[in-house]
Amino acid sequence: MTPAGGGNGKMSHQISNVRNIGISAHIDSGKTTLTERILYYTNRIHDIHDVNGKDGVGAKMDSMELERERGITIQSASTYCEWKGHHVNIIDTPGHVDFTIEVERALRVLDGAVLVLCSVAGVQSQSITVDRQMKRYNVPRIAFVNKCDRSGANPIRVCRQLREKLGHNAVMLQLPIGLESDHAGVIDLVTMKAYYFEGEKGEVIREDAIPPSMAAEAEEARETMLDAVSLFSEELTEAILEGSITEELIHDAIRAGTINLDLTPVLCGSAYKNKGVQKLLDAVVRYLPSPTEIRNEAISLDLPEEIHVVTNQPDDPVLALAFKLEDGPYGQLTYIRIYQGTIRKSDTLINSRTRKKTRIGRLVRMHADEMEEIETAAGGDIVALFGVDCASGDTFFSPGFEFSMTSMHVPDPVISLSVKPKDRKAQDNLSKALARFVREDPTFIAETDPESGETIISGMGELHLDVYIERMRREYNAEVVTGQPQVAYRETITVQAPFNYTHKKQTGGSGQFGRVEGYLHPVPDEEFTFKSEVKGGNIPTEYIGACEKGFRSMIDEGLLVGFPVVGLGVVLNDGASHSVDSSDAAFQAACRGAFRETYSKAKPILLEPVMNVSLEGPSEFQGEMLRTVMQRRGIVIGTTDERDFVRVDSEVPLSEMFGYATTLRSATQGKAEFTMEFSRYAPVPKEIAAERIEEIRKARNEKEGRNVS
Repeated sequence: MTPAGGGNGKMSHQISNVRNIGISAHIDSGKTTLTERILYYTNRIHDIHDVNGKDGVGAKMDSMELERERGITIQSASTYCEWKGHHVNIIDTPGHVDFTIEVERALRVLDGAVLVLCSVAGVQSQSITVDRQMKRYNVPRIAFVNKCDRSGANPIRVCRQLREKLGHNAVMLQLPIGLESDHAGVIDLVTMKAYYFEGEKGEVIREDAIPPSMAAEAEEARETMLDAVSLFSEELTEAILEGSITEELIHDAIRAGTINLDLTPVLCGSAYKNKGVQKLLDAVVRYLPSPTEIRNEAISLDLPEEIHVVTNQPDDPVLALAFKLEDGPYGQLTYIRIYQGTIRKSDTLINSRTRKKTRIGRLVRMHADEMEEIETAAGGDIVALFGVDCASGDTFFSPGFEFSMTSMHVPDPVISLSVKPKDRKAQDNLSKALARFVREDPTFIAETDPESGETIISGMGELHLDVYIERMRREYNAEVVTGQPQVAYRETITVQAPFNYTHKKQTGGSGQFGRVEGYLHPVPDEEFTFKSEVKGGNIPTEYIGACEKGFRSMIDEGLLVGFPVVGLGVVLNDGASHSVDSSDAAFQAACRGAFRETYSKAKPILLEPVMNVSLEGPSEFQGEMLRTVMQRRGIVIGTTDERDFVRVDSEVPLSEMFGYATTLRSATQGKAEFTMEFSRYAPVPKEIAAERIEEIRKARNEKEGRNVS
């Protein structure tokens, strides 16, 4: 028996021995538990705590109080460790789709990843999303089939799903020794040895011969593995033919296929039961690339067509990307990936977005919520800066070296809420909280609705916004009241209605006089039209423009419930003027009076915004997807089948879309997604319109009552 090979020696900064990896997966696949074991076996922590541990400590990487309460990862957390002479930077990312930006920005700066899959559930919806993100940034990956101790575990089926659902060339490098409650260890198909993880916390690895009952299965699996990996090495192919295979040749072939994104090695184990983690670490340093083996490009700020291939060399000008911000108790913490050059305390760098000089004050290495002060950091490393003013996605470079890294993909928010402070004190704190959260998270948007005056926050899902509201309360003492934002309704008229209105005012001296005659009529595809058919100079030409201005001034706030009026046509065909008392102001006032008197006779109605909603999900959930649309007054325009996926195109009123993200996920086991964009305005059905009008009037009266008091 030999203890596992952790690292507590001096950090190795030779760039070929650096690994920047992310741990990514569907929610509840065991990412954080796996990271906790990695830190324990590499001597970074001295005890193991669980995500939902009864000891009240929680996993090291879930440092936020909310994360420990809910048992989920909300923010990506960065740490580092050493394994067999290799320096490994690790980012543990959330699995929930609401926090997808955390995965996006981590994968943007990482060189490799571990895709964690549940041995029972296999490839799930967020596994598909994470895989799509890895492909976007060309990130090589190793798959770790976790939870082999669970009832129903089947890592071979999961490997097959990797091939069928994700299109991976997935190859098993290990077989589990026993499954469910009998899971004891793994068979390594490269060394053809059995490995058992013993000791109180699996820290002792026992190497043994393959159990006789599994010998034939192991031989067959090894043949399959060799057939797959030999495609990436002519030397291995020759060695197979000559019968002179070495472990090193197999490792080299697997590494070549993995780095080229042509192969996904599959390992298995149980992080919770402390089995297989050390062998996964061996695979990380053996098969995933160092920074020098990944091509990264920067673009010239002055000549966008000029590309600079990142060198990773410590003596070259600095090029670093700020990929994540955190506002901590001691100021803003900026996580950066250094692509080339060396950053030292007191150095001066330039921000590519602002072109301003930035002096580096404190340079730290992160270990979840702890930090270690360092003097320098070089190309290939992931560190953090203190007190630097920047935004997520900014590039820092040495003076005179004006290149910028491309930023990350930021998905559009899909859900909104209105928030208002409970009192004056909360108002100031709310403003501070929103300013910070918007700077930290590009998928969190806060804006004021110009029509309703409400503060609207938007994000990736109800959980996303729920977490931020809770953080406002805990971190900023900002108690807020939330509600659905006021939908941007419109008003229009439905019938033609004549007007004949005289404005007359006498207040001593010259008075005001103007008479206008004509009609209002609906113009469905226009916002507002005005036409003069006045003949004989009954209204002098110089006042016609004032008439149009008078009517136009009324359409910003209709008389039905106060929303802007669209589809309104005005025809002016007669009137009268006075040689002394008529003026621009008089005719504007006459037209405003004519509008007020006639608008209700034109039978105004309420219009609501209708959204184009596109749903995508597995074909097996087509019925449920259609049902969620129909239940929200939606109209299905068409469906498209693509292999096992179906796309549903529909139109749904915006007022019915609040809470839809959660409804859709519940109906489809989290496997369907949707996007929506504005389509058009359409009449609110009569039976709903009266109810909506009453609701809006009541809300406005309450608001005006509060303002008056």
